[in-house]
Amino acid sequence: MKVKVNRKEMIAEGIMSIEFAGVDGGAMPRFTAGSHIDVMLNDNLVRQYSLYNDADQDDVYRIAVLREPNSRGGSIAMHDVSVGNILEISVPRNHFPLVDEAEHTILLAGGIGITPILCMAERLIHVRASFELHYSARELARAAFRDRLIMSDMRGRAHTYIGDSPEDTRARFKKILANRTSKTHLYVCGPAGFIDGVLSAAMENNWPEDCVHREYFATTSAKNTDDKPFQIKIASNGRMVDVPANQSALKALSDAGINVLASCEQGVCGTCLTSVLCGKPDHRDVYLTEQERASNRFFLPCCSRSKDDILVLDL
Repeated sequence: MKVKVNRKEMIAEGIMSIEFAGVDGGAMPRFTAGSHIDVMLNDNLVRQYSLYNDADQDDVYRIAVLREPNSRGGSIAMHDVSVGNILEISVPRNHFPLVDEAEHTILLAGGIGITPILCMAERLIHVRASFELHYSARELARAAFRDRLIMSDMRGRAHTYIGDSPEDTRARFKKILANRTSKTHLYVCGPAGFIDGVLSAAMENNWPEDCVHREYFATTSAKNTDDKPFQIKIASNGRMVDVPANQSALKALSDAGINVLASCEQGVCGTCLTSVLCGKPDHRDVYLTEQERASNRFFLPCCSRSKDDILVLDL
């Protein structure tokens, strides 16, 4: 869908809020808390950004983008858009939804990870649900939405931590996650190290996996220099596709004329998820849960490889 840039505003150091509206000024497709949109940028760039505004709004979408000088170009391109520009975006999708049956919800955000978390808090306030929000930022100047988090409806629920040491942060995770009921759900979003710290604390406190929900922005794993070639068998026609050691399965499939819908190409968004019929994947994504990985039923060709010589995909 095409949208226009309705407004842009620097809301913290390096963080730009960008508001989209329909080109005709009409209602936008509805979304739910935790949703994101794909934004199509220059040079065939496609990037995902979480929506942070109240999901009850149907006239605008708002995203917040951290400018990353060492990024692959998406954040810089987003910061350079101008009010009035027309962009193409996807309709909202949600891989990070709230669980309606939760008796209590714990929201943990690190840095720019506050964007989907804030949207969740807005929804929980709207339905008068029990929740708490914990937001960590490296510096006060880099903490977005500070004014919103101290408003009366957030008072006693939202807690902000600035410049804590890694040791203090880990100790806080353990304390926050030490007590829970069977219907308490945890949501975490932020840098990979922040999320991994929360997941470790949850594991130490015996949180069940289906009560822990996370959304990464990017992977941190480096390329494995020991990668070996393998083959993908296309189940529908038996065709074999060679995947060289220095090429992703997604690129090999594309070069063979087999198009798989993809977006982030980092194993984060889940867009390229395919079903495995035979073989054992070498999972390198941050999208699948440990249970999904152990099942060997799913594969993200943008980043993962195969432990077997042949991987049969339901394509």
